[in-house]
Amino acid sequence: MRLLRSTDLALRVLMRLAVAGSASPTTRQVAEDMGVPYTHAAKVVAELQHLGLVDARRGRGGGLSLSEQGRDASVGAIVRTFEGEGDVVECEGTTPCPLNSGCRLRGALRRAQEAFFATLDPLTVREIVADPTGPLLLGISRGPQDG
Repeated sequence: MRLLRSTDLALRVLMRLAVAGSASPTTRQVAEDMGVPYTHAAKVVAELQHLGLVDARRGRGGGLSLSEQGRDASVGAIVRTFEGEGDVVECEGTTPCPLNSGCRLRGALRRAQEAFFATLDPLTVREIVADPTGPLLLGISRGPQDG
């Protein structure tokens, strides 16, 4: 299974914010740290804020921080939210699959997808940034001005 770019970015943003400490990076800084366009980061951050996983403050001294709900959020739930509950393959669509009425593959793929999510369900954002990941994230998030 391949994650959507927005799902991958959402997880990386949450991980980055989980190790930010008292620093509150801006969306622009997070986008630069992650090497993604600002517009993509802004869209993902807005969704994470809507979900209550990220707090955003505007203006001087503003920035992003991970909410307590975000720290304890299930990685599986986050992935489900960004990926959606759709099937792995599109059987209906504009050109329906001719095997649709008797296909056994669709059910097998759905069960495999659910097993994938179930494996991620018990993991929290807090757990996926534990050592050695946290220090690595801090290393990549230091800009040139940090020395």
